Amino acid sequence: MDLKSVFALVGGLALFIFGMLQLGEGLQKAAGEKMRRFLQLLTGNPILGVLVGALVTVILQSSSATTVMVIGFVSAGLMTLPQALGVIFGANIGTTVTAWIVSFKVDEYAWIFVAVGFVTMFFFKKEKVKHIGQVMLAFGILFVGLNTMGAALKPLGQSQAFKELLLSIKDVPVLGLIAGTLTTVAVQSSSASIGLLQSLSRVAIDGDGTPLVSLYQAIPILLGSNIGTTITAVLASIGAKRNAKRAALAHTIFNVTGSLICMLFLVPFTRLVEKILLLVGNTMLPDSASGVSDMMTPMAEDMMTGIAISHTTFNVANTLIWIPLIPIMVILIRFFIRGEDPADLRVVRFLDYKIIGNPVVAIDLANQEITRMTDLALQMLTRAREMLLANDLLMATEIDEMEETLDFLENETVKYLSTIFASAAVTEAASTRVAAMMHATNDIERIGDYACNVIGAVRHMQQNKLVFSEDALGELDEAFQRIEQMVRESSQALHGSDPVLAGMVISQEDEIDRLEDRLRTRHLERLNAGLCDPQATVIFLELIHIVERVSDHCKNLAEVAASGSHYKVHRIEEVSRG
Repeated sequence: MDLKSVFALVGGLALFIFGMLQLGEGLQKAAGEKMRRFLQLLTGNPILGVLVGALVTVILQSSSATTVMVIGFVSAGLMTLPQALGVIFGANIGTTVTAWIVSFKVDEYAWIFVAVGFVTMFFFKKEKVKHIGQVMLAFGILFVGLNTMGAALKPLGQSQAFKELLLSIKDVPVLGLIAGTLTTVAVQSSSASIGLLQSLSRVAIDGDGTPLVSLYQAIPILLGSNIGTTITAVLASIGAKRNAKRAALAHTIFNVTGSLICMLFLVPFTRLVEKILLLVGNTMLPDSASGVSDMMTPMAEDMMTGIAISHTTFNVANTLIWIPLIPIMVILIRFFIRGEDPADLRVVRFLDYKIIGNPVVAIDLANQEITRMTDLALQMLTRAREMLLANDLLMATEIDEMEETLDFLENETVKYLSTIFASAAVTEAASTRVAAMMHATNDIERIGDYACNVIGAVRHMQQNKLVFSEDALGELDEAFQRIEQMVRESSQALHGSDPVLAGMVISQEDEIDRLEDRLRTRHLERLNAGLCDPQATVIFLELIHIVERVSDHCKNLAEVAASGSHYKVHRIEEVSRG
C-alpha cells in the first residue's frame, strides 16, 4: 500500500467510527424515554436481562458503552451482579447488529443517505424529525467510511507479499486471534475492527471472486475483537467499587472463554457458518487458505454477510452456554475479587461520568442521587425532632456531619447535571428536566438547613433555660411528623417518578399552611392565658414556620417528580439561615 492508500484507510476508518457514534447518538435521542423503559425491565430473570442488554446495545451501537453503563449501575447498587451478567451477555449479541448493518448492500446509496439525512437534520424544526435525520446522516457517513476503506484495501488483493503473509499464518489461527485483539484495543471498538475486517474480506484476488481473507482466517480475527473489547470495561472499572470490578471481570471471562472454546472448535464452527450461508443461497468457493480439503468459503461479495453470521452465531451460542452457569460465574468472580466495600456516607454513589454521553441513563443516575439526598434530609429532620422533644443535643454533631454531607452531595450533583446539560446528546426535553433537577437539589439542601435551624433553636432553649408546655410540645411533634411524612412521600415520588404520589404531596402544602395558622393561634391563646413563657413563644413560632417552609420545598420536589419532561418548578423566597 502506498501512503495515499494508508491515509485513505485511516480516514475511512475514522469516518466509519464517527458514523457509528453519531448513529448511536441519534438512536438514543429518537428512543428517548424508551431507553428508560428498557432499563426498568430489569429483574432477576437473566433471559430478560439478555434481551434488555441487546436492545440497549442496538440503541447505543456499542457493547462497550452498555458494559460501562452496567458497571456504573452495579457500582451504584442499582443492579445486582447476576442481573449485570445477563445484560452483559445481551450486549454482546446486540453489538452484532452493526456487522449486519455493514453487510447490507447499500454502498451505492451511501451519499443519498448523507444528503437526505443532512437536509432532514438541518432544515426541519421538529426535534423527532431532526433525530431521524441524524440517524440517516450517520448511516450514510458509516457507509462512506466503509467504501473508502474498501477502496484503500483493493491494492492488497493484487499484492503478492500480502497474499504470502496470509498463507504463512493459515496454519496458526491464533495469530489472527492476536491481530483481532490488538486492533480492537487500538481502536477501542469491536464494531470498528469487525467493520475493517469486513472491508478487507470483500476484496477479491481473482476473477472468480475469491476473497482476500477466507472465512477460516476471518473468524479468529473476529474472535480476537471480542477479547479486545473487554479492555474498555476493565479501564472503566479502575478505581471503582468491588462489584464494578466483578462486572468487568465477568465481561472478560465471558468473552475470553467463549473465544478460546470457539478456537478449539474452529473447523466445525466454520463449517456451521458455511451451512448457514448455503441455506440463504450464497455461492461457496473452495477454501485453499484453511488447509482443510473440504472447507468452503463465500465469494468476496458475500464475505461481509458471512462475518456477520459468524459474529451473531458465536455470541448467541456463547450466551446460551453461560446463562445456566451464571451462579457458577458469580461464585468464581467473588472468589477472585473478595470482600465488600466499606460504607462511606460522604461519597457520591450513583453519579458516573463515564456515561454522560447517554443522557437518559445519566439523568436517572442523578435522580437516584437526589433521592438519596432527600432521604438524608429526612433523617436530619427526624433526629432534629427527637432532640427538640427531648431537649437534648447529643445528636447535634451527627446532624452537623450530615449537613456537610448534604452540601457536598448538592455540589457534586449540580456539577454532574451541568455536565449532562452541556452534552451534545442531550435533547431539549432532557435539558428542561436537568434544569429542574438542579433546582431540586437546592430544595433538598434547604430542608437540611432547616433541620440545623431546629438544632439551633434547641441550643438557644438550653442556654436560656426555656421550656415548652406539654401542649406546645405535642403540637410541635404532630407538625414535624406530618412534614417528615411529606418529605418521605416526596422522596418516593422522585424515586419512582410517581405523579399520583406527587399530587398528594402538592395537595398537602395548603394543609400545612392552615396548620401553621392554627398552631400560631393556639399558642397565642396559651400565651394570653399565662400558660407559656413569652421568650419561648418566639422560638415556637419560628419552629412552626420552619415546618411551613419545608412543606414549600416538598411541593417543589413533588412538582419535579410529577411533571415528567415538562418541568415547572416554583421557586420560593429563601430565609436566612439560623
